[in-house]
Amino acid sequence: MASFAGTLAGNSRSRVLIVDDDMQTRRLLDVLLQSEGLETTLAENGQQALEVVKTFKPHLILLDLIMPGMTGFEVVSKLKENSDTRSIPIILVSALEDRTSRLQGLKAGAEEFLTKPIDHMDLQIRVRNLLQLKKFNDFLESHNQILETKVQERTNALRESFVESIFTLIRAAEFRDDETGDHVKRISHYSRELAEQLGMDEEFCDLIFYASPMHDIGKIGIPDHILLKAGSLDSAEWAIMKGHTTIGAQILANSSSPYLKMGYDIALGHHERWDGSGYPGGLREEEIPLPARIMQLADVYDALRSERPYKPALGHEKALDIILNGDGRTLPAHFDPAVLEAFQHRAETMEEIFAGSGEHHP
Repeated sequence: MASFAGTLAGNSRSRVLIVDDDMQTRRLLDVLLQSEGLETTLAENGQQALEVVKTFKPHLILLDLIMPGMTGFEVVSKLKENSDTRSIPIILVSALEDRTSRLQGLKAGAEEFLTKPIDHMDLQIRVRNLLQLKKFNDFLESHNQILETKVQERTNALRESFVESIFTLIRAAEFRDDETGDHVKRISHYSRELAEQLGMDEEFCDLIFYASPMHDIGKIGIPDHILLKAGSLDSAEWAIMKGHTTIGAQILANSSSPYLKMGYDIALGHHERWDGSGYPGGLREEEIPLPARIMQLADVYDALRSERPYKPALGHEKALDIILNGDGRTLPAHFDPAVLEAFQHRAETMEEIFAGSGEHHP
């Protein structure tokens, strides 16, 4: 695996703060991360960590959950409440294996959760992906300023670079193969086609083209044994999987970028259904933001057409029949009627996009 030292822009090394009240754990993590070219510093409790963050300015924090005094949950909450530290990714580390603790940690704002004893390879993967996420978030923070200072030609080039960065981040974060890369590209084109058919203006169509690939970015917080499971998920696993919507919303929240604002609506709402049977909020009809209603249908179509570990790929006509007439699991009542009508009008184009693996251009 390549060194993490060059993960962030510039020549400076990526910085990681390690917080644990156990000296042996601190030293072990310190050795492992320094061997990957990272710059590290240590803290032995939550209060000390909050002080160190002010001067060390880490790109990532490894945080013990159970410590004397301030718990890891409390430290996460304080960091996420502060605009100066909100964007720092946090990996909670704990000997606790219960689902409630994991969900509480993610709800508090942590991006990842590792269980002691820590697997070295798992640690490497999580740290690598969250440093990439930090780089991505830092880029987005400066995006508006860049747009204001560059000429229009440069703006167009940056926008193309922006969306490619999204595709790269999602592929790395979800440990997916080329099929997933094609999936997010197709989603962009599906969403734009449907938005155009609905009569949305060019600004909306442009935003949804670039925002829609972020719909599943929250899967960075879903454990691999659930995300990549070949068979059906049990009820506990399914409850965790559904959390990718709220995790994605946490990642994309509080941004001034219009792309990220729409990405937030899409990430949180793309599994809501028109009839109120979706998740995470059970929203109905126009309570669901329009970008999420468009994305929902686009995502269902591509899922039906694509091979997955638990299902074969379906042809266009079969997928069309399921969406328009239902099959028991998918029902027409799940979709905004206006979006469903737009899909019928653009069905042939949707098939062309899938056949072209996202290379179709409107």
